[in-house]
Amino acid sequence: MRYDTRRDTGDSDMTTHDLDDLAQRHLWGHFSVLGRSVDGMRIMERGEGCYVWDTEGRRYLDGLAGLFTSQIGHGRTELADAARDQAASLGYFPIWTYAHPGAITLAARLASHAPGDLNRVFFTSGGSEAVESAWKLARQYFKEIGQPMRHKVISRASAYHGTTMGALSITGLPAFKAPFEPLVPGTHKVANTNAYRCTLCAAAGSCTLACADDIEQMILREGAETVAAVFLEPVQNTGGCFVPGAGYFQRVREICDRYGVLLVSDEVICAFGRLGHMFGCERFDYLPDMITCAKGLTSGYSPMGAVIASDRLAAPFLETGKPFAHGFTFGGHPVSCAVAHANLDVMERDDILGNVNANESAFRAALDDLADIPIVGEVRGAGFFWAVELVRDRDTRETFSRDESEKLLRGFLSNRMLDLGLICRADDRAEPVIQFSPPLIAGQAEFDLINSVLRTALTEAAEQLSL
Repeated sequence: MRYDTRRDTGDSDMTTHDLDDLAQRHLWGHFSVLGRSVDGMRIMERGEGCYVWDTEGRRYLDGLAGLFTSQIGHGRTELADAARDQAASLGYFPIWTYAHPGAITLAARLASHAPGDLNRVFFTSGGSEAVESAWKLARQYFKEIGQPMRHKVISRASAYHGTTMGALSITGLPAFKAPFEPLVPGTHKVANTNAYRCTLCAAAGSCTLACADDIEQMILREGAETVAAVFLEPVQNTGGCFVPGAGYFQRVREICDRYGVLLVSDEVICAFGRLGHMFGCERFDYLPDMITCAKGLTSGYSPMGAVIASDRLAAPFLETGKPFAHGFTFGGHPVSCAVAHANLDVMERDDILGNVNANESAFRAALDDLADIPIVGEVRGAGFFWAVELVRDRDTRETFSRDESEKLLRGFLSNRMLDLGLICRADDRAEPVIQFSPPLIAGQAEFDLINSVLRTALTEAAEQLSL
């Protein structure tokens, strides 16, 4: 069937039904089920501040910042103007043996914000590419310094690190990986920092950092001479905002140094203010060898990611004159660089980090207030990155069955919260959780709305489950 292309390409006169029909026929959404949904697709057409509106005029609080991305909120004309001006001047040029002012100055700016000697910036188009690039850099680095056996990567159980083949191999979610196996060999999983359900320290009565020691045991099992890097998020996303115990990253840093293994801080979500610091590693006071980042670098106004590497990793390439044999067409795109600069300008001018730090406790209080609802188990997180774990029995911490979780999260809560005007994530890749990651400009009004919607939706869900 052929469509009227004048109608298809000029959406000003198109109805929501027209758009929904075209989406169902042509758009292949990411991590999305193909086929028409029962209630039709919610199609977002504009945003302002912490809110977005769909094509029917309904307003939603963007409680997930798009996808942990929109740090400074929607509708910022400063970023749109920066993109327009740059596109009019130099819309595109690669940084393959060339450079342009935007990439040079942005690399210097990121290096000035990064801790320690993380002074070398390799640009990518997004987060998965950043993780992929960090692994490839680690592997080539060790070949250049005469340790070619080091190629393996250690990461944590249930952690998400991306969807490209290398990043997916580092990811610890079996259901995401199964359709694409066999994946890149040499990736190994260790315990995460889920203190709420920790079995490693259960007998001790308090945290022993056994989850950090599990990294050392894995290095020894695989052979230290074969391990290139450990990839860790400052706060682990999947499973619901797992916060590290006191001293965790210091122990990991010691272990990596002991065995000559690189520590990669995967901050695709946690960088650029999400945890109240420019980089998440600063929140927990550790110095990695590389930082992978994306999302908040441009607040999502243009695609961009980066690997920020230590001078030590650059040294052998400087000495030998060999290139890092890797790159992307759109890495360091001039328009994205201009948008990133404008985004950082706004963050600095409006003290976005200060807003996160000043309001973190109020955000947590709005979630802690829900503790009287029977299915609320634990509230955990940091900065503007929080999760509520849902349980069948709060005293025993009994979780829901797979069928119950499906009915609870996708069968009821996701749609109910949308109906009440809240976008967030209801997820059960580990235990059932609801996650929140609003724009970093959010304040008490947004926390109150989150509290109100959650109280209504969770109370109704508990009643449906007869809990």
